[in-house]
Amino acid sequence: MTIVLSILDLAPIAPGQTAREGFAASVALAQTAEKHGYERVWYAEHHNMPTIGSSATSILIGHVAGQTSTIRLGSGGVMLPNHSPLVIAEQYGTLAELYPDRIDLGLGRAPGSDQNTARAMRRDPRASDQFPQDVMELQAYLRGQSIVPGVQAVPGAGTNVPLYILGSSLFGAGLAAALGLPYAFASHFAPDALHEAIALYRREFTPSEQLAAPHLIVAANVVAADDKADAEQQFATTRRTRVRGMLSRGPATPEYSDDQIDVFLTTPEGRNIANMMRYSAVGTADEVRLYLEEFAEGTQADELILAHQSPFVEGRLRSVELTANAMNLVAV
Repeated sequence: MTIVLSILDLAPIAPGQTAREGFAASVALAQTAEKHGYERVWYAEHHNMPTIGSSATSILIGHVAGQTSTIRLGSGGVMLPNHSPLVIAEQYGTLAELYPDRIDLGLGRAPGSDQNTARAMRRDPRASDQFPQDVMELQAYLRGQSIVPGVQAVPGAGTNVPLYILGSSLFGAGLAAALGLPYAFASHFAPDALHEAIALYRREFTPSEQLAAPHLIVAANVVAADDKADAEQQFATTRRTRVRGMLSRGPATPEYSDDQIDVFLTTPEGRNIANMMRYSAVGTADEVRLYLEEFAEGTQADELILAHQSPFVEGRLRSVELTANAMNLVAV
């Protein structure tokens, strides 16, 4: 069974690490992914999160593109209501001119932050309501067919950077179907609506200039290691970090120990948070392969995008390598 694999990278900043060191790890991750036959690496826009460095996606993509050769790179995604469509067309048009046929533009409508941070970004609370119109405006700029009189994206016009709609609800699935765009579902952290969204996307898909038939990408967490116990320990550490981050937002919040986090995970609220990582392949290479094959079969996905969740870069690189070898990706 041949499955197209890609990677979602949040440019994590580990405890005691600088953002610059995190970016170096992202370069190493993309280089390893390229070497082992992955299709693309995407970076997600988040703000005001001390453990995530991928806030400025276009800059990070350009940095990584300059140190790789063939792998596709893109946003997973740009939170378009935070930006003007023209500026994003110019940024990604610039990338497309510098790195032809390697740049993707995934788009989401969430703020990628909390409410205070959204206000600090001068984000209009009603901006999400304009998301469909903003996507069409952005697409027109990139096609060189601007719908705003007298305004062109320079660079950008005529680059036709491929657009992808990202989502975790039925809204994104319906929009991607209506516009005839590829759809990527964030099942690595929001699994509940996965199958309903897939059915809606396929049922309502309308062919477009970009895409003749539906193209579905689904996301999963992965920790592949040489030893199953090691993989499970890495995953447990990552899950605690996620829970701790969700519990510790805001000023003057307490620091939670591992034992406290583990106790919290036994509560109804804790189980709900743990459920966010329901779709996770954890274990040896063979165990990860079996999980991903079943996941791909169950969703009939055209592509899997994997968030390798080892807490440190060495583990992520090994997970990327083991998964590629187990899934029979073609090394460069």
